[in-house]
Amino acid sequence: MLKKDELPECPVAAAVQLIGNKWKLLIIQRLLDRSYRFNELCRSIDGLSEKVLSENLKQLETDGIIVRTAYPEVPPRVEYSLSEIGDSMRPIIDSLQTWGMEYKKKRSDQLLSAYLL
Repeated sequence: MLKKDELPECPVAAAVQLIGNKWKLLIIQRLLDRSYRFNELCRSIDGLSEKVLSENLKQLETDGIIVRTAYPEVPPRVEYSLSEIGDSMRPIIDSLQTWGMEYKKKRSDQLLSAYLL
């Protein structure tokens, strides 16, 4: 987990450093619904490679945003879920989703009206 003195002073910059790539945001979005196994999570996000997923899951776990649970079974089973800190991002992800839908609608309407002129 990053220490307080390793994060930027600006709170927005600190948040961006922790979750500031599209893959981390999409991983967090998926984990808001339920826990996922590695391959299941990888298949649920278009364009995400196993290598990139693995790297991002490790970073998110180190930063305390997700929890990795390994079950003592044969074959081994590992699940990823949001920590309490990660779940606190729910309103942020919901706001991003709402904003994205509104943007796409407005942009589509703009393009349609420009096309009709």
